[in-house]
Amino acid sequence: MQRTLPRLLPIVAALISGAVATSAFAASCEKASPRTTTGVLELYTSEGCSSCPPADRWLSVLKPDAPVVALAFHVDYWDRLGWKDRFASPAYTQRQAEQQRSSGARFSYTPQVLIDGADRPNWPSAGVSAGTHPAATVAAQLLRDGNRVTATVTPLPGAPARLGAYWALTEQGHVSAVKAGENEGATLRHDFVVRDYRPIAAWSAKGDTVTLQLELPEATDPAHPRQINLVVVNADTGRPVQAVKLGC
Repeated sequence: MQRTLPRLLPIVAALISGAVATSAFAASCEKASPRTTTGVLELYTSEGCSSCPPADRWLSVLKPDAPVVALAFHVDYWDRLGWKDRFASPAYTQRQAEQQRSSGARFSYTPQVLIDGADRPNWPSAGVSAGTHPAATVAAQLLRDGNRVTATVTPLPGAPARLGAYWALTEQGHVSAVKAGENEGATLRHDFVVRDYRPIAAWSAKGDTVTLQLELPEATDPAHPRQINLVVVNADTGRPVQAVKLGC
């Protein structure tokens, strides 16, 4: 055994070196927005809502690398009816209410789909895509270095006078066995689940590039792939004008 060990040491060292290199690569990556706008698809859903599972399945048709930013916000107003949705947050409920100002919806409901900020009650026939893709009026780029993500946002010709943004961290492949409420006995699968949502205050867009930074929190569950999303919005209407995502 002692004679064999020295022969194994170079192999072990190479494996360790490869693992470190892979880890370093995974923690350093970047992505720039395209010349056209990236579509944004928001689903407001709840595990306590019996009409929501079809919308959850509809959203899951999307692949993580699809050329849109998909976000499943689990609202908390269904929690009082017998089943507490572990993904729900009052912040997501508040966001849904705030979107009424510009989405065209008369009230909050689930499942609700917004495509590029517009209420789409006909989502079952809309296809899992996000509207048209006109020329971009804002360019955005993300760079991850370890646990820090830096975004640069640059107004282009035709950009709104004021911009805002928000970060949303999403996870894939969650499964819940619901034991109470309207979906009692059902096993539900969720993708693009928003686990962290951070609005950014509006700023004046006068042609200058703005730098935004995010310190990544520890992954909620490393077994579920996480995606970093930045959505830039027209601060006066709330409608998205550009979006970019990182899957590393």
